[in-house]
Amino acid sequence: MAGTIAHEGVSRRTLGSETVLVLALSLGASGVSALISFIGSLTKPGGLKDQATTLNGSYAPGRPWLDLAWQLFGMTTVLVPVALVAHLLMREGAGLRTLGFDLTRPRPDLVRGTLVAAGIGSAGLAFYLVARAGGFNLTVVPESLPEVWWKFPVLVLAALKNAVLEEVIVVGYLLRRLGQLGWTPMAALVASSVLRGSYHLYQGIGGFLGNVVMGVVFVLLYRRWGRVAPLVVAHLLLDIGAFVGYALLAGKVDWLPLP
Repeated sequence: MAGTIAHEGVSRRTLGSETVLVLALSLGASGVSALISFIGSLTKPGGLKDQATTLNGSYAPGRPWLDLAWQLFGMTTVLVPVALVAHLLMREGAGLRTLGFDLTRPRPDLVRGTLVAAGIGSAGLAFYLVARAGGFNLTVVPESLPEVWWKFPVLVLAALKNAVLEEVIVVGYLLRRLGQLGWTPMAALVASSVLRGSYHLYQGIGGFLGNVVMGVVFVLLYRRWGRVAPLVVAHLLLDIGAFVGYALLAGKVDWLPLP
């Protein structure tokens, strides 16, 4: 029942509303945006592979210092929901440490995250190339920043922002709250994985399905290890490989699709 106690005096209704608000301020809203973008791409002439979507672009072309300010501002504001989650967890006497997002086990976290990234990275790239060739995906342009001194640091920071935001909220926080709300482990796994796929739908059906599978793997690993940190490491390495790798290889290798 909505009015029953879910956690130390906090009702299920309150926790449910809190969860919806956190998602509405972060990746839930991104999922809706991605769905609208995907529908828009279906209405354009030509197949999905003939269209492109850019992930890290320039906010102020021709004005590198202003562009840098916008890049840093954008990344900072996107991470506000993570700070909100930390506050909400501290309110119940927990904090981000209860999700395993801390520096207490740096070596195991780095090793596990690196191994996960190595396994998912190659499979993910192959899946993207196959999905695009089959017309199920747009051409993804991981970056289109100008050739300035801060280009690669900003790409690494963008990767870190994505990793922290997604793994803390979509895995650690969401699974904790859904468990407190009485969801079964399978239902919570499906919800987390579909949410991860939803905000990648702007890439096409391939982006959605590939990230749903990644979401399943990450939820299972989180339940096994009890820590978000290795997943943040894995996600960070995957995005660095995509962003920086594209910046270094675009136009220099035949197998990398260009818009």
